[in-house]
Amino acid sequence: MDYTATQKPNMRLRTSLVDGSEGSQLFEDTSGAASGPQTGYSNQQAGPQAAGFPGQSILSDPMSNLAMAYGSSLASQGREMVDKNLDRFIPISKLKYYFAVDTVYVGKKLGLLVFPYMHENWEVSYQQDTPVAPRFDVNAPDLYIPAMGFITYILVAGLALGTQNKFSPELLGVQASSAFVWLIMEVLAVLLSLYLVTVNTDLTTIDLLAFSGYKYVGMIVGVVAGLLFGRPAYYLSLLWCCVAIFVFMIRTLRLKLLSEAAAEGRLVRGAKNQLRMYLTMSIAAAQPIFMYWLTYHLIR
Repeated sequence: MDYTATQKPNMRLRTSLVDGSEGSQLFEDTSGAASGPQTGYSNQQAGPQAAGFPGQSILSDPMSNLAMAYGSSLASQGREMVDKNLDRFIPISKLKYYFAVDTVYVGKKLGLLVFPYMHENWEVSYQQDTPVAPRFDVNAPDLYIPAMGFITYILVAGLALGTQNKFSPELLGVQASSAFVWLIMEVLAVLLSLYLVTVNTDLTTIDLLAFSGYKYVGMIVGVVAGLLFGRPAYYLSLLWCCVAIFVFMIRTLRLKLLSEAAAEGRLVRGAKNQLRMYLTMSIAAAQPIFMYWLTYHLIR
């Protein structure tokens, strides 16, 4: 009897039943239901530990740490270089001294600029070889009054141009730029004169900028008086302020420019000291000229 023929269909039937059971399951297998959530929970717990933070691998890398340290050192060196070069041309740390003022100082300084005849002590006070802040000494130079005076002068000039029906933003810009250029040229001319005369003084560029900017106070007084009371009031008030600023500059700068000769006990009649005296008078005499040049066209 041939069994191979009868076994082959049975084997095919069993194979088809097995394949059918794998393809479409009739009953749901719940034997692994209890272990399923536990496996997922364990995978969730192990997930963050296995994955880690995004920058953890970078921070743990020695080469990355070395690169970060090298980058921070380069940044600090660059910052120091910028601060050093910036302080060479614009001494920002020193500018804080020139703006250390208060209301009392501003009031006294304005009175000194308008009426300097009764003031006796013109020496700057020092504390441990360092000049005290302007708010503690009315003789100390500051940049607050020159800066505010320059801005106020531009505003008053715009008002004066408006009364003449000549106001325009372009003309006001020309007025501001011309005043600023004349100020810079004045300071540069004084620095060149000090270099040519070889004067060893403690005057700095900021000091000269401050002293040259004090003339805006008299210019404002003259223009306002002219706007309120006419051209005669302008000339009288400007003449008074010109004489006042001349006396102020003479009494202030002579202590700065002649301090070396006074410290060495030399006579002021020497040739070099006479040049210093002429330089002091020239700087003081230039202030009224600039005051008139920058204001005469504002009053009609």
